[in-house]
Amino acid sequence: MRIGILSDTHGWLDAAVYEHFTDCDEIWHAGDIGSVDVLYELETFKPLRAVYGNCDGHEIRIATKEHLCFMAGDKKVMLIHIGGYPGRYDHRAIELINLEKPDIFVCGHSHITKVIYDKKFGMLCINPGSAGHTGIHKVMTMLKLTINGSELSDMEVIEFGSRGR
Repeated sequence: MRIGILSDTHGWLDAAVYEHFTDCDEIWHAGDIGSVDVLYELETFKPLRAVYGNCDGHEIRIATKEHLCFMAGDKKVMLIHIGGYPGRYDHRAIELINLEKPDIFVCGHSHITKVIYDKKFGMLCINPGSAGHTGIHKVMTMLKLTINGSELSDMEVIEFGSRGR
């Protein structure tokens, strides 16, 4: 299963998403989608798992949830917008981590790309950065990875242009 992961599109979907996620079986969006148009475009393109972010309005919050937990291969995945990273998790995220015990923890919000293994919780923490053109980031980013049973492989960080181009 090939997965495309993005976050913080803030109402704008670059053509690079379609180019780089063509080979993906599924897309995960970690919030701050920004508009229902972006949500529907992604749903039309590939199967989508998405959560709302702090900047998302009523329409997106009705169509998505605050967090999702699901299986991808043999891995339990948690998807949330405001999550943090090892040693600095958001209070809501740490509650859910303790409850759900995910193998893969995906969040957005910071606009900073990070992939860190958390030894304490035994999970891979992924923040794909920001795929939108507004925010504090300098370069738009997203990620791809392959999940085959319990194996993760072929992770790519995709940089696809300067913010605000």
